[in-house]
Amino acid sequence: MNFLLRHPLAAAALGGLALAASVGAQAQTATIYGSLGNFDVVNNTGQNACGFEVELEGVAPTAIPSTFTVQRYGVPTISAYTAGTVSGARVRWESRDCSLTKTVPHAPGTGFAGTCYQWNTATYDNAGCEHFGVHYYGAASRVTSRWLVADPANPGANVPHDPPMPIAWPNYTIQPPVAVNVAPVVVAEVQAPEPPEAPERYGNAQWMKVFVRQLPNTVTLDALITENPTTVPMDPALLEVQWDVIQAEPLSGSNGRQQRNRKTGSTNLDPTTRTVVRRYELYDYTGAVDPVTNEALCADLTCSAPQVGEIGDFVSAQMTAVEVQGDNLTVKSAGTGSGRVESADKVISCGSKCVSAYTAGTAVTLTAKADSGSSFAGWSGACSGTQSICAVTVRGAVLATANWTQAATGGGGGGGGGGGGNGNQGVTVKVTTSNSGTVTSSVGGINCGSVCQANYAAGSSVTLTASPAAGKAFLGWSGACTGTGTTCTLTVNANLSAKANFSK
Repeated sequence: MNFLLRHPLAAAALGGLALAASVGAQAQTATIYGSLGNFDVVNNTGQNACGFEVELEGVAPTAIPSTFTVQRYGVPTISAYTAGTVSGARVRWESRDCSLTKTVPHAPGTGFAGTCYQWNTATYDNAGCEHFGVHYYGAASRVTSRWLVADPANPGANVPHDPPMPIAWPNYTIQPPVAVNVAPVVVAEVQAPEPPEAPERYGNAQWMKVFVRQLPNTVTLDALITENPTTVPMDPALLEVQWDVIQAEPLSGSNGRQQRNRKTGSTNLDPTTRTVVRRYELYDYTGAVDPVTNEALCADLTCSAPQVGEIGDFVSAQMTAVEVQGDNLTVKSAGTGSGRVESADKVISCGSKCVSAYTAGTAVTLTAKADSGSSFAGWSGACSGTQSICAVTVRGAVLATANWTQAATGGGGGGGGGGGGNGNQGVTVKVTTSNSGTVTSSVGGINCGSVCQANYAAGSSVTLTASPAAGKAFLGWSGACTGTGTTCTLTVNANLSAKANFSK
């Protein structure tokens, strides 16, 4: 489904993370395969910008499979760099002639959401902002982002502009849980983007707002844009952090009152999650600061809500995604009959619960039990054969399918047409919804809201359609349906339950 799962660089670069994720007795596990960052950023240098560069410390140039190229500077150059004792990859989008291809300064006090994209021709040239993105494998120990400006000492050449631009670049790791049947946790840690200008001073402070969403599919850089709310979380219901201040602490040590240098967020992974998407918004901090140390002195003392005069311009929006693969087992049913599959550890009982996360390497014993009027026809997928019991080892996403056949029903004799009974109408589809929206079926009369269940003949094909209420968004399916498309087609061979998730 996704080439990343087979990419040797991903496996080599992230072997340490996979090992860390497997510690702890019976802790459920997951593996990180890559990170994507796609960001809108204003030009606040006060002069025309001739390009942009991102330095990924600790990342090899060969570990960057793609970049975002739909902007005025086109395809970037990717090269290795060394600075003192550190090295990494430098991604540089650059103008060949800054008099012709440039990003003009952003007008202070004006918004920029949606204006930074090349296809928005009415606003793009004069917006004073741009959109860039990088997809990379492995963990970057630090990411530095700078505009390029004309070098006054070398006409025709460009140099990075300091201070660096405040853009949130999270480093992702897996934190294994310590208990059985507790989801693994993806941890996102953001370092303050502006380093101190002097050892005894704090760097410039920014207000940070964070949204988060889990998706059952992988995404590309093209999907991580402000104009795509079905992928990028922006709804207030998806807020992870309303407001917080991030600020680099002095190299000589802070006073201990605040820990602002790093900000951490965490997500308990759903078993079928393939991508965790976050949107980080950074705004200038314009409140009071200590005149000696430059430490932000928020009026509310906690820096949890900007007061009047404390928040300035919106400077960047980072749409970031981490690609993960949890270790999980999914059981499905197929065929003309019906039945249940249960695991010996009592975690899976399908019909009702058909997916569960596990520790990598766990052996799970499944038992197939046919319903009355049906018989077990054998396994497919991770299980095989016709024995009702199957042992499967969970590594990554594992699917086992139980196949059922419908037993023949007796036919009545006689010319009165006493036929062979209709034993096929006992298969049920049940629909639930979260928040505001409805689900309708192509056949059978489901209209949920009001009618949320219907019976069908085994083998029937039923299409469910999710419709969000006005002002709301459809977030995706769970249960028997998966994905983020508004329609889902089911072949009904057993009792099924599907849930449509809508925004609040």
